[in-house]
Amino acid sequence: MAVAAQAAGGVYALPLDKIDVSNPDLYQNDTIEAYFKRLRAEDPVHYCAESAYGPYWSITKYDDIMHVDTNHQIFSSEAGLGGIVIDDSLQNGGGEEGGISFSNFISMDPPRHDEQRKTVSPIVAPSNLAKLEGTIRERVCRVLDNLPVGEDFNWVDRVSIELTTQMLATLFDFPFEERRKLTRWSDVATAAPGSGIVDSWEQRTQELMECAVYFQNLWNERVNSNEPGSDLITMLAHSPATRNMPPQEFLGNILLLIVGGNDTTRNSMTGGVLAFHKNPGEFAKLQANHALVDSAVPEIIRWQTPLPHMRRTALSDTELGGKTIRKGDKVVMWYLSGNRDETAIERPDDFIIDRPRPRQHLSFGFGIHRCVGNRLAELQLRILWEEILKRFSRIEVLAEPERVRSNFVRGYAALPVRVHV
Repeated sequence: MAVAAQAAGGVYALPLDKIDVSNPDLYQNDTIEAYFKRLRAEDPVHYCAESAYGPYWSITKYDDIMHVDTNHQIFSSEAGLGGIVIDDSLQNGGGEEGGISFSNFISMDPPRHDEQRKTVSPIVAPSNLAKLEGTIRERVCRVLDNLPVGEDFNWVDRVSIELTTQMLATLFDFPFEERRKLTRWSDVATAAPGSGIVDSWEQRTQELMECAVYFQNLWNERVNSNEPGSDLITMLAHSPATRNMPPQEFLGNILLLIVGGNDTTRNSMTGGVLAFHKNPGEFAKLQANHALVDSAVPEIIRWQTPLPHMRRTALSDTELGGKTIRKGDKVVMWYLSGNRDETAIERPDDFIIDRPRPRQHLSFGFGIHRCVGNRLAELQLRILWEEILKRFSRIEVLAEPERVRSNFVRGYAALPVRVHV
């Protein structure tokens, strides 16, 4: 709390035009919210002329974010214009010779976006989720039953990473014993040097090339299979929209599906534990009425906001919030800020598991790029909390979490806990 109070004081000492909410230290230190609060109140469409990522616009209010997210005709996701993250170097491999660049369907505009997205969406259709539910529950039970009751352990590693990586291995039909490779590739794909995950762009390129080669081998096996499976690689290999992708698009779509299936769910599984620890009254409410799991899950996802931002590029001059955004400008939607917007969500800073409209949040995005796996993420979280309630009286958080240094993934490297029956 002292750090947050210091941050709140510091942000009001800054001239408005010097506020830079892209600084990853603000996310690692969990001091970003004071900056967003000031921008929402004083300059909700904010221009930052100087940052580590060049000049950019910050869109910080719920309705303005919805406007940008649902107007792809004006605000483009195209990789060639910069893609979907504020850090261009994640898209172009640092811009260095020998770096690795890639594109994927989330960094495309229609019609190519729609064709490629349609290829993979059957894996999260309601009928397939119904088939997956038993597998998810069985794995959740096994992981929870193997936790050391009354002993200290890292929730991120033992629960969040393990469960999401098992799910990813199933979706890709990936060799199960090597599933932790998927976690590593997900971390590397969203990391720049200085994040604590990779030391250089060369290292990042090398590891992502290993990912490309591994998946190319799986692709080659499945594209010629007489009995096509229903996994993501087979879907991509057999669809006319994706079977002839160039190498950078192939790798880009694989990484998109890994990150999309990993980071959001993984960090919400940890964020939920932290939220209930900070709000014991809400956990007591959940223990008294297990049916509240259904509304607790979207509230966890809102409170956590696993991906703080998505970026767009203006295709033409346009007005927003009384400001003129020029063609070619970088426009960043801060979902984390929109999910704390007092004018759109009642008591947005509070964690309330029985909100009347719990799905009123921006964590999955809106419009054509709304998260394709949102129902799968909710299903995994719902089952996890249903099974936690059957086993544990509480999950004791022993220290502050170790947070990831990133403005794109609001993640945790470690959360020390002890479970009590």
